Amino acid sequence: MSIRKRTTKIVATLGPASSSPEVLTRLVEAGIDVVRLNFSHGTAADHKGRVETLRGLIEQSGRTVGIMADLQGPKIRIGKFAGSKVLLKNGQSFVLDAECELGTTDCVGLDYPELVNDVVNGDVLLLDDGRIVMDVDHVDGTQIHCIVRQGGELSNNKGINRQGGGLSAPALTPKDMEDIRTAASLGIDYVAVSFPKSGDDMRLARALLQAAGSHALLVAKIERVEAVDNLEHILDATDGVMVARGDLAVEVGDAAVPALQKKIIRMAREHNKFVITATQMMESMIHSPVPTRAEVSDVANAVLDGTDAVMLSAETAAGEYPVETVAAMARICLEAEKTADTALDTHFLNRVFTRIDQSIAMAALFAAHHLKVKAIAALTESGSTALWMSRLNAGVPIYALTQEVATRYKVSIFKGVFPVMMPQSGHERDDVLRAAEDAMIASGAVEPGDLIVLTIGEPIGKPGGTNTLKIIKVGEHRPAH
Repeated sequence: MSIRKRTTKIVATLGPASSSPEVLTRLVEAGIDVVRLNFSHGTAADHKGRVETLRGLIEQSGRTVGIMADLQGPKIRIGKFAGSKVLLKNGQSFVLDAECELGTTDCVGLDYPELVNDVVNGDVLLLDDGRIVMDVDHVDGTQIHCIVRQGGELSNNKGINRQGGGLSAPALTPKDMEDIRTAASLGIDYVAVSFPKSGDDMRLARALLQAAGSHALLVAKIERVEAVDNLEHILDATDGVMVARGDLAVEVGDAAVPALQKKIIRMAREHNKFVITATQMMESMIHSPVPTRAEVSDVANAVLDGTDAVMLSAETAAGEYPVETVAAMARICLEAEKTADTALDTHFLNRVFTRIDQSIAMAALFAAHHLKVKAIAALTESGSTALWMSRLNAGVPIYALTQEVATRYKVSIFKGVFPVMMPQSGHERDDVLRAAEDAMIASGAVEPGDLIVLTIGEPIGKPGGTNTLKIIKVGEHRPAH
């Protein structure tokens, strides 16, 4: 009997705790599907070294692990304090001043001088992920005079958000543009754009990527109020989205995030985009070998919401238990998937498909669901057919059979999709079908006698979309050699 495969993918951030070959090997064995390189930290040389180490380990393991570059984006931060931190009291005055060099209990500098043009009397500023709250009293030249509403310890370089959004900083900084070129040179599979406000931000990122010779998939991180308001346009311009719950919670309020998470995941799937749920999913495991019950519920709920992937940040980058965290997350995903709804609902049945390849993909899902087949095999060059199939849960694993190495890695983030490399097998239909069966058997996905649904584009070898669906009993009617 075959072991049940986990369909929800795990993204793990690399950092000091997870960059050694030993820990990386254990993370791959524990089940990571994608690694995230946080371009807010480290140099291009650092990222290059990690990519080379990781690719070597992936080759040895035989697993497929994609690589994501996460751009820093505009960081709207305070400057430094003379003593590295201060204690602010409720009701005191405090000044944010772009010309202040070293901060005191009365004022601090700004890394983002344009903030003075973005705020007015009465605005609420949230510092350090909302731990410190200030009301803007008035703006005077380079100075923003505030009254501390909620005090506490404030240390160097903490971030600033304006409640309700509305900061004018562009999504792509000069550093991000350089980092896009670095990501392209490293052959990165996905590039995540921080703080996009519109579809135009994502189109600019794609133009820069393509100019650098990369066809990486783009991920829009939804973490601004404007991004929520423009979600439809962003989805039209991106390949996937990330529910980036940290900054999003600061801008919209933490209580609004769970419902927004469900909305973003639902809309992404309806638009045939993949979606990652991120931020503090297993936060306690930075210092604990076991998750809290709340974290278990959080990960399970994201799975039940239909997310493609769940993401770990500091837990694997800097935590004490990176491997245990991945193993715990994998267990939670598997358990949650057992109760996921596999019905193809009336919404699906009532949808109109105008593309032949998309119609074939949906027909394959329907046939697989009702025939109770062992697997769906999608022969694909770009991965699009496998992505469309994975937007609805038919309860059947989808295998993306491809001869394109780049596609093998790109599909590794799609929920319920498992990449299988196809050997070159010419353009003869029977040869290709035999090679597909052999690849499926070799991967352990099926055995002779199993029923599978297979999709393919014909004539074989000619560019174009999937247009053929076959239902095959593995090993039957194979032509003689």
